[in-house]
Amino acid sequence: MRTVPGPTDHVVVVGAGLAGLATALHLLGAGRRVTVLEREAHPGGRAGRLDSGGYLMDTGPTVLTMPELLAEALDAVGETPADRLELVRLDPAYRARFADGSVIDVHTDAEAMEHEVRAAAGAAEAQGYRRLRDWLTRLYHAEMGRFIGGNFDSPLDLVGSPGAVRDLARLAALGGFGRLGPQIGRFLRDERLQRIFSFQSLYAGVGPQRALAAYAVIAYMDTIAGVYFPRGGMRAVPQALADAAIAAGAEVRYSTTVTATERVAGRVTAVHTATGERVGADAVVLTPDLPVVHRLLGRAPRRPVPLRWSPSAVVLHAGVRPPRGGWPQLAHHTISFGAAWERTFDEIIRTGRLMSDPSLLITRPTATDPSLAPEGRELLFVLAPCPNLHTAPLQWDTVGPAYRDELVALLERRGLPGLGEAIEVEHLVTPADWADQGLAAGTPFSAAHTFAQTGPFRPANMPRELSNVALAGCGTTPGVGVPTVLLSGKLAAQRITGAGTRRCVIVPEVRHG
Repeated sequence: MRTVPGPTDHVVVVGAGLAGLATALHLLGAGRRVTVLEREAHPGGRAGRLDSGGYLMDTGPTVLTMPELLAEALDAVGETPADRLELVRLDPAYRARFADGSVIDVHTDAEAMEHEVRAAAGAAEAQGYRRLRDWLTRLYHAEMGRFIGGNFDSPLDLVGSPGAVRDLARLAALGGFGRLGPQIGRFLRDERLQRIFSFQSLYAGVGPQRALAAYAVIAYMDTIAGVYFPRGGMRAVPQALADAAIAAGAEVRYSTTVTATERVAGRVTAVHTATGERVGADAVVLTPDLPVVHRLLGRAPRRPVPLRWSPSAVVLHAGVRPPRGGWPQLAHHTISFGAAWERTFDEIIRTGRLMSDPSLLITRPTATDPSLAPEGRELLFVLAPCPNLHTAPLQWDTVGPAYRDELVALLERRGLPGLGEAIEVEHLVTPADWADQGLAAGTPFSAAHTFAQTGPFRPANMPRELSNVALAGCGTTPGVGVPTVLLSGKLAAQRITGAGTRRCVIVPEVRHG
């Protein structure tokens, strides 16, 4: 594994998002002095926050899985998640609602989910679910150690040792290099169940029929490992990591924008801020989106073909006064599926159209933590996948408000009557807003996980032209999502400290609400 040569005593981490904070904790645990520079007034990065009218809105990810990765980062400085967080395991993890009126709750407990599948689709599908669960578990264990949790210097690392060849053969034998949709179809014939265990490929920027089956590992995280929610909102996670880093000796500076790097003989010796300050460094970790990283480094690396970006999303944050009786059909996370399926992916990924029959993720965090809204109110987060700005350069200043009205009307038809009138406070986020934040192609999901952008083919986390710079975040390895972004911080720290990879075996101490 390539590592930073020379002194690494003081490391500057640019960005106090989840990746940057995980990097900082692992570096602190290895005895480095760490300075974290964050442009916003608080930690979180894409896991942002917006407070309005007594509503505490999380503007980034809403789904938290694999808390053991939080535990591993905190363990580096002698802490546990329970020291700073109260994590509630959600049951159901999701509620899936379909166009035919049927509802299937997704439980991570095997017995509960088998019973749910049997009731919804019959005994044969219940047996198929058990076989699928076993396959997902074996796939996860085949991937986690080397393919997700390891650093790559080149594609040859996949076959560079007997262990790598053995792991590669194991993954191939499990069908990991086939297509996700057909692999799920081997176990389940009910189309509703196929959707539940394959929609996660959209997180990777690829439709189920085209995604590598290896990305079923995301379904393992969602449907087997468990979905959690921190009391206080998702913002509590980066705040906990930042507080732990500060307690361990890190200097974390907010409202500090890095505008340039100073380079001498193939090393970055300092970063410069918008106020003209120079901050010296022995090594630097950059966590912003790739276009910002490339600007700071002076150029983008050459690739045989340009990067392909994931679809984007329109997000409606709404603080609402629900009607009498509320909307009990909403769980903490509810997926409202339209009748269309493959056409939906074709529209947002290939043809650049808004979904003609939308499938939506609706998150109601006040179902678990009512303190996030004023008494008697609810907080809703509605995510509608949409094309990115490269696929469809829509005029979102006019399209956005009209699409917002369409989404509200659609949700009213799908069982949330009076939603429009119930909204007291709202905030709409479109691809144009993501672009204004510096995110490539106006997508918060960065580079798509096509085969040519997966594993050792993904943008590397150590630029070849600079010997003391590492990257972390969803644009580099291992990729998009809270668990993988946390892992990216660990991998970046290993580039600096020279620590070897190891499997994630820490069992988190988690308080359940």
